[in-house]
Amino acid sequence: MPRELITLQVGQCGSQIGSRFWQLALEEFSTYNHTGQFDEALSAFFRNFDAPQGGSEIKCGSHDSIANLRARAIMVDTESGVQNVQQRSHLRTLFDRSQYICTAEQTGSGNNWAIGHHEYGPRYRAPILDAVRRMAESCDSLQSFFIMHSLGGGTGSGLGTYLVRQLHDEYPSAFRFSAAVLPSDNDDVIPSPYNAVLALAELAEHADCVLPLENEALIDLGRRISDDAQTLDGDPATAKQGKPFDLMNDLAARVLTDLTSGMRFEGALNVDLNEITTNLVPFPSMHFLTAAVSPLIRRRDLAYQSVQLNSMFQDVFRAENQVVKTDPRRHTYLGCGLFVRGPRVEPSDVLRNLGAIQPGLRMVGWNRESFKIGLCRHPPVRLPHSVLCLANNTCIVPPLKRTCARFRTLRRRKAFVWQYERVAPGCLGEAHERVQRLMDDYAAVERAVDLPPVRRVAPLF
Repeated sequence: MPRELITLQVGQCGSQIGSRFWQLALEEFSTYNHTGQFDEALSAFFRNFDAPQGGSEIKCGSHDSIANLRARAIMVDTESGVQNVQQRSHLRTLFDRSQYICTAEQTGSGNNWAIGHHEYGPRYRAPILDAVRRMAESCDSLQSFFIMHSLGGGTGSGLGTYLVRQLHDEYPSAFRFSAAVLPSDNDDVIPSPYNAVLALAELAEHADCVLPLENEALIDLGRRISDDAQTLDGDPATAKQGKPFDLMNDLAARVLTDLTSGMRFEGALNVDLNEITTNLVPFPSMHFLTAAVSPLIRRRDLAYQSVQLNSMFQDVFRAENQVVKTDPRRHTYLGCGLFVRGPRVEPSDVLRNLGAIQPGLRMVGWNRESFKIGLCRHPPVRLPHSVLCLANNTCIVPPLKRTCARFRTLRRRKAFVWQYERVAPGCLGEAHERVQRLMDDYAAVERAVDLPPVRRVAPLF
């Protein structure tokens, strides 16, 4: 039986990353689905219809060919610009009009979490949840909700976390996995620290797992594989090829496609989002993961630059490959997942590399063997192999501290406070306390004294 996943793309950032995610997913399916059959792997992310518009749904298991695919996704935004572009793009046939939810005002949330969370959320709760209900009823066995959004603006942070809260109440048995983009220190949205802290507080309480992606880290990763680094800075005048932030969206989508590859293709050790949450989250509130991916080279360089599988395992533990600005080797691992894509990769290859790397890692004393391994035989298109590392590590504290420091700097000057307090009195102080408790929980693990290993008693006979 297929285990379906419903994607919610909230705000401009969520829609743009989601568009790139679906483009990469379709590219991989077209490369590796040689039979053209609508199988369980496709059914986890797509629905199959017998007509381009409307028509009847063709259920998985009927041995029918792919006819007209539609993504199991809902796009939510408070302005129509990005959705209009998507409806004119080559991906327009993946979605029908019922999958687009846009507010009537189309004025946006004004980069204000409180507007998105406390005004637009309750006002448009019914149509959004109605779209989610219709999508959930089309599933045979709903596994997870996959939310893509940014925490710097008003829609992704405010309305996005409102939806996470509603999903927590309406679908408590379905996992809620959030891919959240953190604002950088030089973000052009001045109140972004308020939005980020308020959103993080909600995600800490109502999400099952959160994968932060930091803008600044994505920019640095993009500069390593781009000839024109200025196209990553968001200046349209310098973006000679593609649109601003295209490469950053590519990197984010690459992480998400590797993350979901175990659900989309066969492998020796398939892993889905529920297994990731179960194995890497030891305590309910400590569910913030860091990610790193390898290789990070220009695809045109693959013709003459060899990519060794062994070196990829080393790369994903380095600070330079993380999607947040932090160094996991200097901190403590609560859990770690290694997800390898590529043909002829055996569990012994992973165990050999893990045995060489593990002595240099600081593992929490009560869970020293906390590794989850996933193997998928299909690599990303035009890459021989890839390795994704997901880690529940106390190194998430420095990025949170930086965000909270910017939050306190603004709040001490009472800058923009009235815009939040008039809508949700006391929200700033409560959110900061919740995020501080989260950081304290991770810091307590960092300070914990490792217990000496228990000596095994030799058998008497």
